[in-house]
Amino acid sequence: MNLLSTKIHGYIDYIMGALLIAAPWIFNFARDDASTFIPPILGIATILYSLLTRYELSQARMIPMRRHLLLDTIVSLLLIASPWLFGFKDYIWEPHVILGSIGLVIVFISKREPGEGRTPTQRHITGDNNIRGTAIH
Repeated sequence: MNLLSTKIHGYIDYIMGALLIAAPWIFNFARDDASTFIPPILGIATILYSLLTRYELSQARMIPMRRHLLLDTIVSLLLIASPWLFGFKDYIWEPHVILGSIGLVIVFISKREPGEGRTPTQRHITGDNNIRGTAIH
């Protein structure tokens, strides 16, 4: 659908990563099992690959946005399936399914490339050419 810019997607990535890290305590399901460990692990992974993605809020710009969206999809599907895969569905499943589903919706509505929808001249003027790994000298 391409409704969400990659910059806004980036903000959501970091917010979702932090939310996943804190989810067991925010939603009060922390205990010593996979239900507690999986969201923070996926949250840390989300923040790490977001820092390496070629978009406006990245630090290293190594991972193409399309690959980033694939990683978001995998993380979301794993989060949704984790209560059944790791055997804690009888204890807690709602936060995992809800947050994973939100992640899939974000992937579906996000633009596939930074600066998508703007002309090359507009991207050049705003400095988006650095996202693609080139610099103006």
